[in-house]
Amino acid sequence: EIGELCLQSAQCKSGCCHRANGLSLARCAPKAAEFQECSPKSIYGVYYKCPCERGLTCDADKTIVGSITNSNFGLCTDPQDSPRR
Repeated sequence: EIGELCLQSAQCKSGCCHRANGLSLARCAPKAAEFQECSPKSIYGVYYKCPCERGLTCDADKTIVGSITNSNFGLCTDPQDSPRR
């Protein structure tokens, strides 16, 4: 349930185990909505920003450096809405 303590995202109904910073306890949090900050899928199972709700994509820096430094945040966008560039 939202707000419960967790060790990994698989423990949460939302699929997001969220931690505000490196010292805080991780808790289940809702997935990010459109235009909210997000993280691509985490290899660690705990997020500083939750991944996007179903159907949205996290437009983020997907480099390996970003995933190691936890700075690979982006914004949730609807791929159906985005204009073709």
